Amino acid sequence: MHELAIVHQITRLESAEQLDPVVKKAETLFGAILKPRWLRDLLHGVPLGHPLHPVAVQVPVGAWVSAAFLDLVPGASKASRVLVGIGVLSALPAIVTGWTDWLYLHDQQKRVGVVHAATNSIALGLYTLSFIQRGRGGGKVLAFAGLGVASAGAFLGGHLAYRQAAGANHTEDVPHLFPAGWHPLGSLTDLPEGELHRVEVAGEPLLVVRRGDTVQVLSNTCSHLSAPLDEGTLIGAHTDNPCVECPWHQSTFALKTGDVVHGPATSPQPRFETRTVNGILQVMLPGAG
Repeated sequence: MHELAIVHQITRLESAEQLDPVVKKAETLFGAILKPRWLRDLLHGVPLGHPLHPVAVQVPVGAWVSAAFLDLVPGASKASRVLVGIGVLSALPAIVTGWTDWLYLHDQQKRVGVVHAATNSIALGLYTLSFIQRGRGGGKVLAFAGLGVASAGAFLGGHLAYRQAAGANHTEDVPHLFPAGWHPLGSLTDLPEGELHRVEVAGEPLLVVRRGDTVQVLSNTCSHLSAPLDEGTLIGAHTDNPCVECPWHQSTFALKTGDVVHGPATSPQPRFETRTVNGILQVMLPGAG
């Protein structure tokens, strides 16, 4: 069985550089609007542990699909109009969370993302007109057209999420690839003091930070989009809660726990246990193997 032709067309969007001027304007606009970091963290879904956008889209999509079924039922026009209105209003937080995540993606993902957003904006416009027309006794055709366009937008969103892995945890495979048990990392005295240091153990790149006899070890691959964390910035090196900031999109992780301090990442970094045996530092990843 072969892929549908439409999939090849969507894949071509990833390299469509003619979309870049639109991407740049959107970056400027939404970068200015979404400036407070606490707001971005909330909209990314940091408190939830996964992106908020997929959750937010359930309400408008569910309302519009339900309205479509009610439009086929005689005497259900009022209830259908209510659902269309709920979908229009609830689309606003879905839009804001989507643009927040979009700001911190790769160029190829952003190109698909602007088409995804434009498609959904057309769907929202059709549903808004449908809501207005329903007050005059019409609007069903506009709603069905909106559902068709929204479905196309959802297909693009699926490409972003599953084909391009936007919003996915890019370290989910670490416990499955790293072998169980304790493994030597190297001599404790050979590790630099108070610096981000990359060491490879069992084929897995690890981020190592030594402070005296205390060593914190995380996966070196950022859970957001796979950036090498050792090229990032060590924050609060002399505090009780040192953190590493990703070099690509400034996601921030606590070295002690691997927890997300600031997004756009929402998944924590795999954290390795450490011990020293005869001067050799060993690491172990809980749940590995």
